[in-house]
Amino acid sequence: MKIHLVDGTYELFRSFYGPPPRKSPDGREVGATIGLLRSLLSLISATGATHIGCAFDHVIESFRNDLFPGYKTGAGIDPDLYSQFELAENAVRALGIVVWPMVEFEADDAIATAAIRFQDESAVEQIVICSPDKDLTQLVVGNRVVCWDRRRDLVYDEAGVIDKYGVSPSSIPDWLALVGDSADGIPGVPTWGAKSASALLATYEHIEAIPEDTEEWGMSTGRARRLAENLIAYKEQALLYRRLTTLRKDVPLDESVDDLEWRGALEGFRELCIELGTNDLADRIPRWKSEE
Repeated sequence: MKIHLVDGTYELFRSFYGPPPRKSPDGREVGATIGLLRSLLSLISATGATHIGCAFDHVIESFRNDLFPGYKTGAGIDPDLYSQFELAENAVRALGIVVWPMVEFEADDAIATAAIRFQDESAVEQIVICSPDKDLTQLVVGNRVVCWDRRRDLVYDEAGVIDKYGVSPSSIPDWLALVGDSADGIPGVPTWGAKSASALLATYEHIEAIPEDTEEWGMSTGRARRLAENLIAYKEQALLYRRLTTLRKDVPLDESVDDLEWRGALEGFRELCIELGTNDLADRIPRWKSEE
């Protein structure tokens, strides 16, 4: 079997900023939730996905905000999108899919925990992480755990990660710490760009393993000196940024592999579709749990 781990927050944001807005009969904006449900139904019908877990940021803030004040927050999120967070979680549950709503942790941490927990199960052929988020590429293992950008239909196995970022999956947190990640509010280290970070981490893997002697770097003296000066000056911050970009693998998830099996939509899904004003979705359900 394959396990599909879905970044529900990404899917919800993509559905909000992609299709036109859509109102429910009672006047609420529900377009992102409908788009998310259509996306998950497509995953089930088009790929035959059988075991699915969907992680959400129930709130945007997490334990990382306590570590670094500049980390991303919910400030600036469109109220019409934010109002659909809980609705989306309930809708995915009604579809019969396991939902992990994160408060202390982030959705990526839930996905990381699930990937680590299930990848050694003998019945699991492959774990497919459904997200284009570069943070999640640190979880890739050979061809057993891969990242799938569904929008562009690109699959990144370990070789694909190295080809794209110039480093192995284990170095992605270090790479993000040096380069920065504006989406998460991580500024990175000044003068360190993607090429510089890739060139050194491809050889030394982790920040603290980069030698102080810049003659070993294989770069021009001037360039290496500027990078080294900033790495020394921002070493403490860089290690903090790496802590922020390293996904947690200890989220308390209760589900087993068998619990992730999609056995059909719950009967309440019909009522939800009426509430959302999208009755056609119920007609597309290939299986109802009540039929078992």
